[in-house]
Amino acid sequence: MVRKNEKKKIISYENSILKSNEISMAKLNKGLTLNQMQLLAYAIYSTQQSGNTEFHKADFERKFNIEKYQTIHAKEDAQKLLALQFSIEDLENDYFEYWNVFGSIKYKEGLFTFRWNEDFVPHILELKEKYITTDLTITSQFKSGFSWILYDYLKAHYGYWHKPISKDALMRLFGVEDVKSYSNNTGLFKKKVLDMAIAEINQYTELQVTYKELKQGRAIIGFDLHWSNGSTSISATQKQINELKIIIDAVFVDALKYIDINNQQSRERAIKLVRELEGYRQYTDKPICITKERADFLLVKCNTILKELENLKEQDHNKPSLYNWLEERE
Repeated sequence: MVRKNEKKKIISYENSILKSNEISMAKLNKGLTLNQMQLLAYAIYSTQQSGNTEFHKADFERKFNIEKYQTIHAKEDAQKLLALQFSIEDLENDYFEYWNVFGSIKYKEGLFTFRWNEDFVPHILELKEKYITTDLTITSQFKSGFSWILYDYLKAHYGYWHKPISKDALMRLFGVEDVKSYSNNTGLFKKKVLDMAIAEINQYTELQVTYKELKQGRAIIGFDLHWSNGSTSISATQKQINELKIIIDAVFVDALKYIDINNQQSRERAIKLVRELEGYRQYTDKPICITKERADFLLVKCNTILKELENLKEQDHNKPSLYNWLEERE
């Protein structure tokens, strides 16, 4: 069962990455800083968008609004990611597999070049089974890496609405199991890690998360995480927006031709259609964001208007002087 909340989010698939559920639940981000998580995500993004296994530091900085990401930071982060491992474990059946995520990472004059481990590739490409979609425009707002870890973990449990988890297991998920102050002081762990992650997820994402403390006597031994999903829609693609703009621009280039009609009724209809089309121009300008379904509707609508304008012009056989339709605007 999936619980729903009142949140509404438009997911940008052109700014999203896909990861298999195994990746999302494998604690891949464990021990990584927020910048390192972002660097890993951008490597996946580059590969999924265009097949590229290289990207410029400046593009990475712009995607996540990062300032002053210096070569020394790139070096530290690349070393950490190169040691990153992916595992599948089934200890009950005496089975496990371990792989490195990257085969190599290079950096020269602002250009990252990387090579994936071939065993990792199926988990980000050619995904046919269960996977999660992460919109980088959403996660780029996170200030804490703990938020990203918990967000991925909850999204990978699609179909669930709550998940009991021990404090020890949750600390391992966040990669803070060796922080003694958190082990000894659950209140501090909640304040610095769990509550911070939940606050950012609730503020920026489609999820709404709460938890109940699980106690043994007076001691907190775990947490029952509860969450609900908001409604999500796919944003219009840039291709759709470009096609919409082309139609609108084409009509306005020939606007005088369409309204230079002798028949008054047809002329008034043409003026109305041109004005209606002008109203759709707002959807081609940023930062207005529309859904893919809305863009499909507008494309059909604009094409229909264009066809009707052409028909009105063809039906008019006279050539009167140019009519200034702009003067009739209210």
